[in-house]
Amino acid sequence: MIRLNGRHMISLQDYTREELTQLIDLGLELKRKVYTGQPHPILAGKTLGMIFQKPSLRTMVSFQVGMHQLGGYAVYLGPDQISLGKREITEDIARVLSSYCDGIMARVFDHKDILDLAKYSRVPVINGLSDFNHPSQVLADLFTIVEAKGKTDGLTLAYIGDGNNMAHSLLYGCSKMGMNVHIASPSGYTPNEDVVAQAKENQKRYGTHITITNDPVEAIKGVDVVYTDVWASMGQEAEKQERLKIFKDFQITEELFGKAHDDAILLHCLPAHYGEEITYEAARVPGSRVFQEAENRMHAEKALLASLMA
Repeated sequence: MIRLNGRHMISLQDYTREELTQLIDLGLELKRKVYTGQPHPILAGKTLGMIFQKPSLRTMVSFQVGMHQLGGYAVYLGPDQISLGKREITEDIARVLSSYCDGIMARVFDHKDILDLAKYSRVPVINGLSDFNHPSQVLADLFTIVEAKGKTDGLTLAYIGDGNNMAHSLLYGCSKMGMNVHIASPSGYTPNEDVVAQAKENQKRYGTHITITNDPVEAIKGVDVVYTDVWASMGQEAEKQERLKIFKDFQITEELFGKAHDDAILLHCLPAHYGEEITYEAARVPGSRVFQEAENRMHAEKALLASLMA
């Protein structure tokens, strides 16, 4: 077993395939324990400090309940209680919070805040979302793919939509796990070029490929996994009306999903804006794993917490 305790989770790019596989396998084991009623107080007596700059349903509840199931405790620090770099500099927050807690999870706007927390914290820092990436979500996505397909090697994932933090983490995670990746975004909204280059470098080990295109139909043909996300993320509300026009041909409908492989699965990190990036009906096709994916956030995060904080 690879020792991960004391590590930060800032990006999936910082982890090897073997380490990610170990986290997924532990998540599957912990999920089985929940369903069979087996207590697993791996983090008894441990405390997680949770910093939230953005509203949250899944991140807050999954980490909080996950810590409870692991025998630990989670402290919620909302936007009105802590303002990174405003009420108090991030360095001081990291130093103080890491003297009280055994781990820190932060959901922020600016990725630099995550980097600063990790720089000054003496306990593991977990990126619960930043404007650059969302590693805890994609760990759960890879978990869900393994659960549904039994593997990741040789599978192809198509991401349709904005080349945002989700696209970046999917590129990192899928390329580490031997998957092909198709990204379809409008011109001007494709993923960060450095992220794409790093993901392509990861893939040299597996002989897989990455395709960046402006054609959602071409991207989705015959793929095993279809993924989408909101077109305007939190903090981009002023751009929403313009984005609705630019992204209108990138909506996941039942018809578009039907162009994927017959046994393809559909994923969405939620919340879904029905009628925008996806239709209500598409989110509920037989191949949809959207709500299984949401549940798996907790199981995958528990594996992360147990590995980094034990």
